[in-house]
Amino acid sequence: MNSIIFVGEHPKTFDVRWHTHETWELIYCTSGQGAFRFQDARSIPYQAGEIVLIPPQMVHANSSESGFTNIHLNLFDPTFSFPAPFKIQDENGSCLKAFTEARLYYVSDCNKKELVLAALGDLISSYVVVFQSHTEFPEMVEKIRSMILQNYTNPEFELDEFIRTLPFNYDYLRKVFKKELGMSPLEYMTSLRMKNAERLLSTVWNSGHAISEIAHMCGYENALYFSRVFRKYFGCSPTKYLKSQDKVHLTDPGRRELDLEQKTDEIM
Repeated sequence: MNSIIFVGEHPKTFDVRWHTHETWELIYCTSGQGAFRFQDARSIPYQAGEIVLIPPQMVHANSSESGFTNIHLNLFDPTFSFPAPFKIQDENGSCLKAFTEARLYYVSDCNKKELVLAALGDLISSYVVVFQSHTEFPEMVEKIRSMILQNYTNPEFELDEFIRTLPFNYDYLRKVFKKELGMSPLEYMTSLRMKNAERLLSTVWNSGHAISEIAHMCGYENALYFSRVFRKYFGCSPTKYLKSQDKVHLTDPGRRELDLEQKTDEIM
């Protein structure tokens, strides 16, 4: 968990002396500009809308000729593997909102303050990993989609557990998946299962499979839950759908039964 252990705010400032932290420090410049300096002589200039990230135990200073304001926070045990300081651009303002909320909750007396700060820490960490590594979320979306395609018929497949193993915020991944495919990961898996159910039920009249067997073949251990999902998706129960298919087959004037074994004997 990416716990936020401190959140501070600088009013208009021109100089911050040399110092270090035991944890990662993330500094969001809210106005002005400046530059971070490090003992190895490197420098990272920044301006409003940019975030500078500094690893633990790295001595640094911050200075500006025109002044800057910022919100800075310290993260304990973040999912970072970056060896050096860097900066990222907050292109749509999403990070600013998270930083601002973290500041407000940090100084509040909210009973669930620690839980909220932990959630915001996870969210901010996800932004950082994506922006810094230049990992395109479509790659993550494709990874989730591929895993669903491989496992949607498996009743033991736990979609949520898989998504939570990925190095990004769970809720944010779901939002990006929906943006890319027009539906959430669960909705996508359900659509695949229901299409499979429709296909199987369309032929079940001639195969002898029970509804419970169809449910298991579609990835559901519980036949009752399968029926509930099916009704919500198609507007009727699997049994009624099955009967409607029987009626279609029996009344179709173009349908003709074939005795393939007899036909084969005639050909031979």
